[in-house]
Amino acid sequence: MYRKDNDGWLKHADFIIWDMICLQVAFLLAYMISGNGFNPYINMLYRNMAVFIEFIDLIILVTSNTLRGVLKRGHYVEFMITIKHCIVVGVVSIMFLFLLQKGQEYSRLALILLIVLYIVISYPVRELWKHKLKSKMDEGSERALLIVATSDIAEQVVRNIKANNYARYVIAGVAIIDYDWVGSVVDGVDVVADAESAPMYVCREWVDEVLIVTSGTVPYPKELIEQFTETGVTVHLSLAKISNVPGKKQFVEKIGNYTVLTTSMNYASPKQLMAKRLMDIAAGLAGCILTGIIYIFVAPAIYISSPGPIFFSQERVGKNGKKFKMYKFRSMYMDAEARKAELMKDNKLGDGKMFKLDFDPRVIGNKVLPDGTKKTGVGDFIRRTSLDEFPQFFNVLKGDMSIVGTRPPLISETNLYELHHRARLAIKPGITGMWQVSGRSDITDFEEVVRLDREYINNWNIGLDIKILFKTVLVVFRKDGSM
Repeated sequence: MYRKDNDGWLKHADFIIWDMICLQVAFLLAYMISGNGFNPYINMLYRNMAVFIEFIDLIILVTSNTLRGVLKRGHYVEFMITIKHCIVVGVVSIMFLFLLQKGQEYSRLALILLIVLYIVISYPVRELWKHKLKSKMDEGSERALLIVATSDIAEQVVRNIKANNYARYVIAGVAIIDYDWVGSVVDGVDVVADAESAPMYVCREWVDEVLIVTSGTVPYPKELIEQFTETGVTVHLSLAKISNVPGKKQFVEKIGNYTVLTTSMNYASPKQLMAKRLMDIAAGLAGCILTGIIYIFVAPAIYISSPGPIFFSQERVGKNGKKFKMYKFRSMYMDAEARKAELMKDNKLGDGKMFKLDFDPRVIGNKVLPDGTKKTGVGDFIRRTSLDEFPQFFNVLKGDMSIVGTRPPLISETNLYELHHRARLAIKPGITGMWQVSGRSDITDFEEVVRLDREYINNWNIGLDIKILFKTVLVVFRKDGSM
């Protein structure tokens, strides 16, 4: 699912917050330097002024487009715009005192120092924050972009994205669609695929979004675009080459210097994602506390039945192919992974894209007695009650997972994915999800799992997450299989 950036002033909320902090610091310093004391808030006039200047600063920042193009401005232009903005705030503050007829009671020196100090403090803070945002581009971003281009303009496209990136993306690689340049380098970025291998590269590697920019030297890559959209990856297509994709969300935006038509399974605004993240943090904190309590009782039972680590970590595939370590209470014997291959023939899901057994002998305490009776133990108990899942709340707190999402697959499983299977990776993986509350262990058709995951992604909203959480509680109490 695509994170749609704000089009308006909210996209500069970080600069607005820093500006308002700088203004309040300038207000405090001006009051102290003018010899009035150290706490201006005990005086009603100064307290009202402290609130008013913040309010008027916010209004001016939002309505006057002071921050438009802030990341692209040079040092001199930024300095002049900062001076202009600070003077306007100062003039409006003077008018405020005049209208209140309180000008005689307010220190003129404090008012002059306020404007001067606001300029002196806010300008370097803006420049430092811009430098931090730009430097993040070299350190890596949370969104990986695959550039798809023709050989004649590939270098130009890479340079444009680098020059106008501002920490939005880490460039995952370049795919050249008219020649086989795999293994070569374009302006410091590896060529990782050609037209034929690019869709499978998206399936195997961490790629959040694809940017397609082509010249007139090759035919319109309609089939390639259809393959990309089938994987669930977000596709940005230069408006020089546009095509409507039924059943997908589409809108126009800017990527670097390119105006593109963006196609995605679904998209969420920063407000929606913030709400989801806050819900994850709250649940993650509560879950980590519960994990600690559960550990007191579960850890001795696990260790007595199978000496070894209490926690189990395994590399899983997260959103758009990004790898991470997922944590669980260990419910299997230490040699479980080594024994998986010999049990693959009994896999309920058959094709290896997921693995599920009716009775798993690798689970701690599970054994078949001489009379054929199946005996279970602590491993089966913590799996049936989903207690083994609780350490994943730490993954939720870290941001690798969400409370609600799609279950994160193994790397070996994703290596078997077809293009449309990859769509289930288009959202952050979760502890629970649509599949888990729609049958859990009873669903043995992987295509049905994919269908449910795609349904969740296509229809996602906070209300759906809350609905799934309530259903999850009911499913767990009814003990309808394991998560």
